[in-house]
Amino acid sequence: MLVLLPGWVALCILQLSLGSVQECLSHQQLLSTVRQMQKLLSAQEAAHLQGTRSLKKQLSVLHSRIQRLAGKRNDTCPQLAVPLNGRKLGRVTRLGHDVHFICDAGFQLVGSETRTCRRDRTWSGTQPFCRSIDDCSSNPCANGGTCVDGNQSYTCLCPRGWSGASCQSPVYAYWVTLSNSSFSRQPRCAEGRPGSRHCSCDTGFQMRAGGVCQDVDECQLFQPNPQTRICLHDCLNLPGSYRCLCPPGYVLHADRNTCEDVDECAGSQHNCTHGELCINTFGGHRCVHPKCPPPRHNTSYVKTSSFRACRLAATSISFHYLPLQANRTVPRVLFKMSTTRFVGDSLRFAITGGRGQGVFTVRRSDRQTGELVLTSPVVGPATLEVELEMSEFSRKVLLGKHVFKVTAFVSQYEF
Repeated sequence: MLVLLPGWVALCILQLSLGSVQECLSHQQLLSTVRQMQKLLSAQEAAHLQGTRSLKKQLSVLHSRIQRLAGKRNDTCPQLAVPLNGRKLGRVTRLGHDVHFICDAGFQLVGSETRTCRRDRTWSGTQPFCRSIDDCSSNPCANGGTCVDGNQSYTCLCPRGWSGASCQSPVYAYWVTLSNSSFSRQPRCAEGRPGSRHCSCDTGFQMRAGGVCQDVDECQLFQPNPQTRICLHDCLNLPGSYRCLCPPGYVLHADRNTCEDVDECAGSQHNCTHGELCINTFGGHRCVHPKCPPPRHNTSYVKTSSFRACRLAATSISFHYLPLQANRTVPRVLFKMSTTRFVGDSLRFAITGGRGQGVFTVRRSDRQTGELVLTSPVVGPATLEVELEMSEFSRKVLLGKHVFKVTAFVSQYEF
């Protein structure tokens, strides 16, 4: 067996073999020295092994991190653009995460409000953009044309000599403008049998005396009669056609005839301040700030939520806001009152105050439920308030009462 020892120990063994024992270490000292060297080698071996293990562990951690980073890159969707005049909510682009879009005040979101990163690393929906509620603000009509806003789009009324969506094209020779409100054109004629000629008008025009095709005013013809009206709101006559218009706060439906309410609260198109609640109404919105009654005697209220606002033991006060269309058919149930913790033997419902309470009544629908009913059609715009009370009794002893403050925002329109 070969043992590696320091130079001075090897020299001593060599001298021992030559018989010069006087200069060598004793057997005890030599054994002690050998044990120390064994300990030193063991310590070096342990340190080397520990260093190797530590290095392997660090390499393993680095390998895992690299794999995770590569996995994340493979489990993400591409970044989405922020729409002009709008904002993008959400920065995470990994699988299953959503990104939301909203538009600034005065603009309406067109496209997908929410997009989700799918398993194939593509986004659901379509890229949205923010369209100005007033499409005429950019002056899209050329050559002196008049822009008529249609909320979702616009219409250009072109002056004499111009036509096209933006009044960008010269009018062909057969166009003849009779006045600002009526249009005509020459008929399209074809030679038939010898001595015969057939003339016809384009759709939206009809033959008049003198052989001129005059525009049919669909708005004047159909709109005045409720049974034949072609537009829910306003009608704009166009050469050979017509266009339906909606009032502010509405957009034209896909059917091009009816109007849809714009939810300003959902699209952040409101001016409500911090601490106010945005209530969407038909054709607009309201900013409300429900307040609990001030402390009185030994009674005080604490605000518990936005709509069910005040509570004291078994008695509560809640605020409710109802958007209504004008001239709704009656009777119509607007609101229901009930309790889930009924400890007494009877409930009583009553109207205790408010403005415009003459058009409301309260009735019981079952043992634990009361209904607020609209009894008369209301012409808008109007704001009606009514205060309801639900009292709980046990053997004719009042256990507590719940107050409901209901505000109805009646639109100017019936849609």
